[in-house]
Amino acid sequence: MRLGLALGYWGRGPSPGHVPLAREAERLGYDSVWTAESWGSDAFTPLTWIAARTSRIKLGTAVAQMAARSPTTTAMHALTLDHLSGGRMMLGLGLSGPQVVEGWYGRPFPRSPLTATREYVDVVRQVLGREAPVTLDGRFHPLPYRGADATGLGKPLKPITHPLRPDLPVLLGAEGPKNVAQTTRIADGWLPLYWSPARPEAYALPEGFLVAPMAQVRVCDDVTEGLLPVKTMLGFYIGGMGHAARNFHADLMARMGYEEQARRIQRLFLEGRRQEAVLAVPDAFADEISLVGPRERIAERLELWRKGPVTDLLALAPDERSLRVLAELNG
Repeated sequence: MRLGLALGYWGRGPSPGHVPLAREAERLGYDSVWTAESWGSDAFTPLTWIAARTSRIKLGTAVAQMAARSPTTTAMHALTLDHLSGGRMMLGLGLSGPQVVEGWYGRPFPRSPLTATREYVDVVRQVLGREAPVTLDGRFHPLPYRGADATGLGKPLKPITHPLRPDLPVLLGAEGPKNVAQTTRIADGWLPLYWSPARPEAYALPEGFLVAPMAQVRVCDDVTEGLLPVKTMLGFYIGGMGHAARNFHADLMARMGYEEQARRIQRLFLEGRRQEAVLAVPDAFADEISLVGPRERIAERLELWRKGPVTDLLALAPDERSLRVLAELNG
């Protein structure tokens, strides 16, 4: 099982610790480093900054939001960074949810998310393959554009720049069973939001398929205290990253056996009782999707991750000590 460092997205501003953490992860033998975006910092610019200050570690987006860019624009970002980094780019994509897509990007959330995702990946693959001008008779991403307001002058094009790697890895951040099933057919890997090593039977995954979940990693003496940042993250995602009637993160928690708790967290968060929402996250759920506690406890629990289908563990690690301990334990 390879190790990756997940840096997420910025909060109020850029973190001065991200580049040092990425450089330390490279020194420790981590295979990859990943950035993200929500409605603040973007995923590609920090990754380019890190690329310029590292030499070996792979560079991934976990995830770049599809609604933020047309598929050709995303492919341009990926092929550019792949060239500049010497072939280290890994493109992780996610659809996000209607609250972000319509509220932030000002675009309609697709009525058929599976079709929209499939078309998006198709276009990205065509750009990176550069075998012919890119065309798609698509519902969501038609190329050339032929809508009612089109000039009719659109011309199929292929990238001027020759991609460094036509087979640049494409991974998807899918959550629902149908989305995950499609991911195994059209992508090179899957980026699960929550992964429990105790439930490997939850999805049917092809052998050798990249499975790269994120997990908060924290070496500490007090497990309860160490789980608090995990619960804070879960409270925000389950309570705040979606509408009461449509929240993919809450639905995922419910499918993992915590439906009553997920709905309670949503209700508390939407009522403005955010601290109560965080405290309502069960310790058991936070614990099974993270690696928190003394070194010996993390070593024991890490074996569960290594026995399952996970190929890459992306560590949301807060400090160099936790990074180092995880590297030592993973051997």
